[in-house]
Amino acid sequence: MPLVLNQQRDYSSDMWSHRAVLIVAISLLFWALSCPAQQGSTKGEFTPLDSDCIQKQFGSEFTRVTGYPTLTGDFDNDGVEDLAVVARGKNPLIDADEHHFRVLDPYDEFFGVGDPKITSQFGAIDPEHKGLVLLIIHGAGADAWRAETPKAKFVIINLPFKQVAVKHVQIKKKLVTAIYSEETGAAESTSVIVFDGKKYKYQPMGSNLN
Repeated sequence: MPLVLNQQRDYSSDMWSHRAVLIVAISLLFWALSCPAQQGSTKGEFTPLDSDCIQKQFGSEFTRVTGYPTLTGDFDNDGVEDLAVVARGKNPLIDADEHHFRVLDPYDEFFGVGDPKITSQFGAIDPEHKGLVLLIIHGAGADAWRAETPKAKFVIINLPFKQVAVKHVQIKKKLVTAIYSEETGAAESTSVIVFDGKKYKYQPMGSNLN
C-alpha cells in the first residue's frame, strides 16, 4: 500500500511539474506576442516618427503621410545617418527661416526653372499627390538625425513620386547614396535625387515603356 501511495505522489508531482512548465511557456509566448517587433526602416517599415516630431523640426505646415517608408542612409556622405520621410505641406516656404530648413525643387530645376518661390505654386493636379514633399534631415553627432539640432534640413517639393526608396547609384563614376523614386505618369519613369555637397539634384534614370 505505501508503494501505491508513493507512485500516486510521484505521478501527482510530475503532473504539477508539467503544468508549471506549460504555464511558464504560455506566459512567455503571450509576453513575446505583446512586445512590438523592432522595425528596420531600410526594409520599408516605419519608425515612430509622427506629425508632432515632424512639426518640431519643420513647423506646423507639415504632416506625416502614411503609406510610404521611412528612409535612412548617409545622403551627404559624412558618415552620419540621415533621414527622409514623406509629408504633406500646405505652404513649404512659410516656416523655412524659423525652423532653419531649405526648400529645394531639384525636379523643376533640372528642366530649367528651380526657384521654389515660383515653382511652389505649380503643384500636382492629382489630389492624392497634391502637396506631397520629402523632408530630409542630415544627422549630427552620435544622435544622427535624432539630434535636437541636426546638421541641415531640406524640404523637397514637386518631385513626382509614387514610391521612394534608398539606393546606391553611380553618379560620375562615384557610388553615392541616393533617394530613388518611381514616378507618377504613364511613362513609369524612375529617378534619383543626390546631394552634391550644397543641395539635392535630380537625375532621371530611365522609363519603363510597356
